[in-house]
Amino acid sequence: MVSHKMIITNPSGLHARPASVLAMAAGKCRSNVVMIYGEKKIQVKSVLNIMAAGVKTGSEVEIQCEGATEAEDLKTLVTLIESGLGE
Repeated sequence: MVSHKMIITNPSGLHARPASVLAMAAGKCRSNVVMIYGEKKIQVKSVLNIMAAGVKTGSEVEIQCEGATEAEDLKTLVTLIESGLGE
């Protein structure tokens, strides 16, 4: 398993549009992808799970990937989140 902690910088947090972009990207990953937000463990391949978590701007999250392509998947998702998820 590999992981990376980061701060969400999207002005409105992970609302519908960025959550959808993140879930679609995670859906293409072959590894299991989880986001840790406070005490919550969120399955990132589900847009509803991401939105239900209520991740706000400035929040620290940890992305964890476990599986055959974990390092590549983590790098892809971290880069996508750091780029603002299309916003």
